[in-house]
Amino acid sequence: MQKFTDWKGLPDTARGASVAMGNFDGVHLGHQSVIDLARGRGPLGIITFEPHPREYFAPKAPPFRLMNAEARAHRLQKLGVSHLYELPFGAELAGMEADAFARDVLAEGLGVTHVAVGGDFRFGKGRTAGVAELIGFGQRYGFDVTIAPLLHVDGLEVSSTAIRTALAEGRPGDAAAMLGHLHRIEGEVVHGEKRGRELGYPTANMGVAGLHLPRLGVYAVKVDVLTGPQAGNYIGAASLGVRPMFGENTPNLETYIFDFAGDLYGQHLSVAFVDYLRPEIKFDGLPALMDQMAADCAKAREILTA
Repeated sequence: MQKFTDWKGLPDTARGASVAMGNFDGVHLGHQSVIDLARGRGPLGIITFEPHPREYFAPKAPPFRLMNAEARAHRLQKLGVSHLYELPFGAELAGMEADAFARDVLAEGLGVTHVAVGGDFRFGKGRTAGVAELIGFGQRYGFDVTIAPLLHVDGLEVSSTAIRTALAEGRPGDAAAMLGHLHRIEGEVVHGEKRGRELGYPTANMGVAGLHLPRLGVYAVKVDVLTGPQAGNYIGAASLGVRPMFGENTPNLETYIFDFAGDLYGQHLSVAFVDYLRPEIKFDGLPALMDQMAADCAKAREILTA
């Protein structure tokens, strides 16, 4: 998959794709239905925006993203996307009228042949244009447009909002049913306090800044080591939280990978949330904590190898 971070001055090999357009936060089943409408009409492309427009307009709002850009790109690549247009969302795009966006970005810049969007897609300065306007611009500037209806699973509308709610309530299975895949947090392994190593449970620590967090607590997880000599697929138990036992309050993700030995600092991991085991607990002492960690790992292994 090729990634492009602008619409200006692209080579001919980067132009002429059939694209799905949107933010694709989570790349859930509704997003996948939009992508499928763009499939089979030429090179499959995605137009998305980085940062997310909501981050640009409300930088102090609570974190809401289900995925960072790295995780989104990995998921899109798995879906067969060949051209990822990750357009820089700033003052220029925010102030661009809908007609100019269709002409300058879609038609002239990217040379798209076809655009697929969801039925609630809006664009242009002040979000003044919707799907009817996009169809009209396509007729004017020479690209086809198809609209994906909103998708429902078990009578409920599939949306990033519904997925956030399921995760916040500790229901990763329900979130996965709407996503079409397990919810994942991806990123680089960073140095932590190394307490897990001292307790016999060395963990891979990852930051979670900028993300909407699932319910804090302990999870059974699947782990993909994406880079380095030990790249591969593993299982484990992960703690997402603020470590109340030690008086710290910055959330992070600490993953203990079963039957693994090695140094993962600086490597990139993808941690998939399979099942919620328990909330965070402040224990009376280290023996109680270690007993609970052993029980957590046993339960996670039972779930993941069933």
